[in-house]
Amino acid sequence: MRAKIVAGNWKMNKNLAETETLLAELSAKLPDTNAEVMVAPTYVNLASAVRTLENSKIEVIAQNMHFAESGAFTGETSADMLLNIGVDTAIIGHSERRAYFAESDAILSKKEITALQ
Repeated sequence: MRAKIVAGNWKMNKNLAETETLLAELSAKLPDTNAEVMVAPTYVNLASAVRTLENSKIEVIAQNMHFAESGAFTGETSADMLLNIGVDTAIIGHSERRAYFAESDAILSKKEITALQ
């Protein structure tokens, strides 16, 4: 049987206090489940979300990641930076990234290669 995954992408919603409150409530109310539960809060709240859910079954994931390890990529976040704060999963190829930031199949391919390393 395939594993069930339930993921919530918060997009550009929730400030720090709202994030911490919602995650604490969600963690307390989440029953034992066989589903893998993931949340993708905003980047500025990722580290706090990881700390808040430290003893929870809920996994914190990133909404995006850049394919480069470092460099002149204003506003971007590398896979290593995400790993450094305890995030090892990212959404890649979201339709909004493709539409608003013109992410091509070539860029998506680079991100996939980076993510799988």
